[in-house]
Amino acid sequence: MCDETRGEITCNRCGLVIIEHIIDLGPEWRSYTTEDRMKKSRVGSPINYSIHDKGLSTMICWRNRDAKGRKFSPRRRIEAYKLRKWQKRTRIRNVRERNLVRALRELNRLASQLSIPRSTKEEAVIIYRKAVDKGLSRGINMETLVAAALYTACRARRIPRTLDEIAEKSQTSKKHIGSWFRRLVRKMKISIPISKPVDFISRFSNELELSGRVISRAIELLEEAKEEGITNGKVPTGIAATALYIAGILEDERRTKREISRVGQVTEVTVRNRYNEFVENLEIEIMA
Repeated sequence: MCDETRGEITCNRCGLVIIEHIIDLGPEWRSYTTEDRMKKSRVGSPINYSIHDKGLSTMICWRNRDAKGRKFSPRRRIEAYKLRKWQKRTRIRNVRERNLVRALRELNRLASQLSIPRSTKEEAVIIYRKAVDKGLSRGINMETLVAAALYTACRARRIPRTLDEIAEKSQTSKKHIGSWFRRLVRKMKISIPISKPVDFISRFSNELELSGRVISRAIELLEEAKEEGITNGKVPTGIAATALYIAGILEDERRTKREISRVGQVTEVTVRNRYNEFVENLEIEIMA
């Protein structure tokens, strides 16, 4: 048993002191609230892969005040301005870092517009950095590699974002993104799980403002369709959108085929064909 007050480790059975004068490696201060702990902490922020230097460099504060809160004199203010300018310039040391800054700026823009979670965005940054280290960035447009890395991270983390959505927000074509996605997976040996229609149910239902009853019914329909083999070889987004369309009809929360096709990014013809397959194979009775 460890007694932190005495700095000793004793035996639980006989009370024999095994080790004494243990060095306390923790902080010398105490805190009882989160705010107090943050104020007293002297360590920096964790590594952030979304910044080209991983957030390990220091930044000169923009406030023109000293450590005691007193305002700088005009002369000191000019000196601080020059120091900030040179500090900003020295953070980027070579062409490779300058290109990395541009790539991370583009990736942050894409992730923001597509509402990508932070963990997935950092996974995309790691994939991009490894691709550059392996020399895969030669002879390729930077925007294409960034979009392919983000799509790869979304597929690896099972984030429901389609190739069409990423290509729409990116400055490159869907064909190039898909090609480089396959190349990244092959060269870097990334394990990519197969996309499932159920992964898109939550997102599509939020956009269509459907209730929990419709979501549960749609998931049940997808499970039945999987058992019947209807989902084999079909586009997951089309299957998910059709399941929500049928579940909305069954739960009296109808949405039009146009609304369903817009959310699922498929044509109305696809929704109609999948609808007929569901009704015929699952023997669903739809009231007119």
